[in-house]
Amino acid sequence: MRVTVDTHRCVGSGQCALNAPDVFDQRDEDGVAVVLLAEPPADTHTVVRTAAALCPASAIRLTDPLSPVEEQGI
Repeated sequence: MRVTVDTHRCVGSGQCALNAPDVFDQRDEDGVAVVLLAEPPADTHTVVRTAAALCPASAIRLTDPLSPVEEQGI
């Protein structure tokens, strides 16, 4: 799994950082999400998917690094 955040779409709600704090954080100046682990370990995939699903701006993209097809277009 590869994780990216569209920082232009992010509204800084913090749901990603609350649900998957090992993978996401927020910038201090504006609350926009940042990815800490672009390729998180398999044991975190469930919480990363939950964080993506809870993003109110649908700013998180999860993809398979071996495939150009989006795993989850949340």
